[in-house]
Amino acid sequence: MIEIVGREALLRKRKRAEFSDEEVATVRKIITRVKEEGDQALVAFTKQFDGVKLDSLHVEEAELAEAVQAVEPKLMTALRHAAERIRRFHEKQLTASWIMEEADGTILGQRVHPLERVGVYVPGGRAVYPSTVLMNVIPAVVAGVKEVVMVTPPQPDGSIPAATLAAATVAGVNRVVKVGGAQAVAALAYGTASVPKVDKIVGPGNRFVALAKQLVFGEVDIDSVAGPSEIVVIADETADPVFVAADLLSQAEHGEDSSAILITTSADLATNVQTEVARQCKQLERGRIAQTALERYGAITVVGDLQEAAELSNQLAPEHLELMVADPWGLLGRIRHAGAVFLGPYSTEPLGDYVAGPNHVLPTAGTARFFSPLGVDHFLKKSSLLCYGKEALLRDGPQAMALAEAEGLGAHAAAIRVRLEREGAKGR
Repeated sequence: MIEIVGREALLRKRKRAEFSDEEVATVRKIITRVKEEGDQALVAFTKQFDGVKLDSLHVEEAELAEAVQAVEPKLMTALRHAAERIRRFHEKQLTASWIMEEADGTILGQRVHPLERVGVYVPGGRAVYPSTVLMNVIPAVVAGVKEVVMVTPPQPDGSIPAATLAAATVAGVNRVVKVGGAQAVAALAYGTASVPKVDKIVGPGNRFVALAKQLVFGEVDIDSVAGPSEIVVIADETADPVFVAADLLSQAEHGEDSSAILITTSADLATNVQTEVARQCKQLERGRIAQTALERYGAITVVGDLQEAAELSNQLAPEHLELMVADPWGLLGRIRHAGAVFLGPYSTEPLGDYVAGPNHVLPTAGTARFFSPLGVDHFLKKSSLLCYGKEALLRDGPQAMALAEAEGLGAHAAAIRVRLEREGAKGR
């Protein structure tokens, strides 16, 4: 099921989001039709792809209130608990505007503003992902975004799952629209009668959603083009094979293209985990999906020491990294690239998916080398401030002119020269 392989074979287990020419052409046509036809295209695509004919694309306030009442109290408690922890974590990320004044009166600074309107895509249909709602919406609300528009495909009866709507209420969504797929991304990017144009689109989806986000980037900002879920576990001889196997399976069950990798210094642990994965997989409702994922993109490799394990993990730059070793904090300093790091045997990855507080929207496919988890900063924009007085102009102007002239930009230099000459006429 999950093979024990060498280092080079393990490195080939990575999967990236790649799109065929046919897929690109299909999504471009969907985007163009939404731009031209607006809501009419959204209704038509919803009928075509979701099998639902909608009279209205909006979720009304009464439907939101009914959803909160319909959800089991146990789930509502969990949603509120998770929301509070997510909110508290992200409040620590807030940055403020700042100004610094130099001795000659020059004022420099930075103004921080939230985006005005953000679109959040939430997978739907028969799937229910309330945690996706919380993780994508709460950082935007904490940042101060004025309007959060959530799009999600309807179920066969035209409704949205109550848990999804309850999460939207808890998180602070302002508007919910019953539309999914590439057409929902296009609507958010360009606007229709029912879907306002947004400044940024965040949230996961299928490959057509990911491709649509890639194609509208530039018209709006996006969080990323997310790839399949992935986990790397670094473990030594002290790790419990039951825990390790369970955590590998927790990511493998996401989909047949998910990646789950164990890097260990213990040959005994490697064989024990291999056995344990096979045993646990048989007990899972999504066991067939997990098994396929592990056969395609799962691997176990044995390395000489934890230094080598850390170096190999850094090459993979995984979305999720678990350190199940005797001294996880000692190993942490060697980790440079990971979306989220889970330290110790009780910090299982699913806690991060739901209730720990840090965001579960993480860079995939090795992009943790240069991308960060979704956070408040993704919903803020910054403007620089510059206020020069006469003394500062006289000090810095000649140097700026020299640089402008070296670049062949005479008008740049002239804009400074006319001011220096004016001041020279005054005896400066």
